[in-house]
Amino acid sequence: MITDFSERLIVQEVSPRDGLQIEPTWVETPDKIELIDQLSLAGFSRIEAGSFVSPKAIPALRDGDEVFRGILRHPGVIYVALIPNLKGAQRAIDAGANELNLVMSASQTHNLANMRMRCEQSLSAFGDVVSFAAGHPVSLNGSIATTFGCPFEGKIDEDRVLQIVDAYLELGMQGISLADTTGMANPRQVHRLVQRVLTRIPASALTLHFHNTRGLGLSNVLAAYEAGARRFDASLGGLGGCPFAPGASGNICTEDLVNMCEEMGIETGVDLPHLLKLSRGLPALLGHEMPGQVAKAGRNCDLHPAPENLPG
Repeated sequence: MITDFSERLIVQEVSPRDGLQIEPTWVETPDKIELIDQLSLAGFSRIEAGSFVSPKAIPALRDGDEVFRGILRHPGVIYVALIPNLKGAQRAIDAGANELNLVMSASQTHNLANMRMRCEQSLSAFGDVVSFAAGHPVSLNGSIATTFGCPFEGKIDEDRVLQIVDAYLELGMQGISLADTTGMANPRQVHRLVQRVLTRIPASALTLHFHNTRGLGLSNVLAAYEAGARRFDASLGGLGGCPFAPGASGNICTEDLVNMCEEMGIETGVDLPHLLKLSRGLPALLGHEMPGQVAKAGRNCDLHPAPENLPG
């Protein structure tokens, strides 16, 4: 059981990239910029603001250059770009990204579906990115997709994940993300793997990225936190999902995560009322309801007047 809630849980916002990438409704560039500018006011240390992938693969994010050049930069906020290769890295750096997020799957099949190459080819391409980035003021984060399970291959061997962690560190990545791309993780599995990874890197270098596909997202956060993890990705409204993973639904919901932490006495430094206002505006922007719960139900402290006809 968690007995010490004194250590802050760091929430990193991914809705402008991972949230919007799967949306069928085109979000205009000024609306993306406004969303990121509002998120910058909420207290996040990192915001994944967009990606520099082929517009044919992810048409919803084809305006990454304009978005990065248009946002208002806030001191202390790192603006992250997902990049697939050297060309994407060059575009992201030119547009002003502070951090490059490189992704490879632990599953060979998913990597072929998602990146159109084998894992060995991805690692080789990452080496070129690392060499190029060394001459620029950017940090590098290596994400491992399908860490906890693959919709094509099933369970992923933990030793396989650790081998990729070691390969990323050898390349020179400053951060590592373990991504539950299709929401296949369970709390016991998460706790065990996080403990093993933290024998290789400090908690400050590790991010957990959970999806709520099977309803275990926040449970997995608590299991990872108990095991020593302190950084977590989340998406406003619970938006998101991988276009190349059958059955994948949204990321864990940012405001639901922050609300849970506040109820448990775990500090996040994120402005929950501001998040709720932003989340409640998403249906008008995207044309559908959000999966997040707190924006619908309200916080526990949002009390209602008693019924007028109560007995004396």
